[in-house]
Amino acid sequence: MNIIVCIKQVPGTSNVNVDPVTGTLIRDGVASKMNPYDLNAVEMALKLVEENGGEVKVVSMGPPAALEVIREAIYMGASKGVLVSDRKFGGADVLATSYTLCSGIKALGDYDLILCGKQTTDGDTAQVGSELAEHLDIPHACYVKSIKQEGKKLEYVQNLDSKIVTARINMPCLMCVDSEINTPRLPSFLKKKENGDCQNKIQILTFNDVEDKDETHYGLKGSPTQVERIFEPDKRKDKEMITDGDLAKKTYDILKSKKFI
Repeated sequence: MNIIVCIKQVPGTSNVNVDPVTGTLIRDGVASKMNPYDLNAVEMALKLVEENGGEVKVVSMGPPAALEVIREAIYMGASKGVLVSDRKFGGADVLATSYTLCSGIKALGDYDLILCGKQTTDGDTAQVGSELAEHLDIPHACYVKSIKQEGKKLEYVQNLDSKIVTARINMPCLMCVDSEINTPRLPSFLKKKENGDCQNKIQILTFNDVEDKDETHYGLKGSPTQVERIFEPDKRKDKEMITDGDLAKKTYDILKSKKFI
């Protein structure tokens, strides 16, 4: 089974400032990490390959600093990766991002399964995976909590709001996994020592390398949605504890007094 995992580098802390002009996160000088849900996707891919054979590859879109999360995935066990990186890809919304990621996936060759984390901790849209599947014209499932291969199909369990669904899906397909699917392994020191900076295992794609040269499909130009205003939430330390009595009634009274309900 050949599996491609989409991963993203996100801020390693919630204490991130917002540019008041562009409305984007100011990432300079902020520690970064792999999106936590993407770690679950990498782990699921590695387990499936260990059980059924095959290869795990990763793809990411971002600035050159995002090479770090691709290296992390290789140290976990992935065989190679692609970074799609160009200033013309910057400022993309979920539509332009998913379209751009398709270029990286095509560069990695044939696949049976694409895995994504259910969402990212910086954008929280949970839309890129589904849109990516639509661009690729393959079936997809979200909020997946387990996956098992059955011939040319995959059996999966899906955790929806009001029910748990067990179903089967034909490959090739895409799945967005939930955090409860597994506990990600740590990067291997031996693999890090063996691969070094992974130069021979990582390919970087720029705008000049993609098939579609229409700039209106990428970055800000290819984004039909624009953020009108973004701001940092107020950080308040005051709190009120309810320890006895009718907890539900007291909670309701507090929320009503503050006009939340």
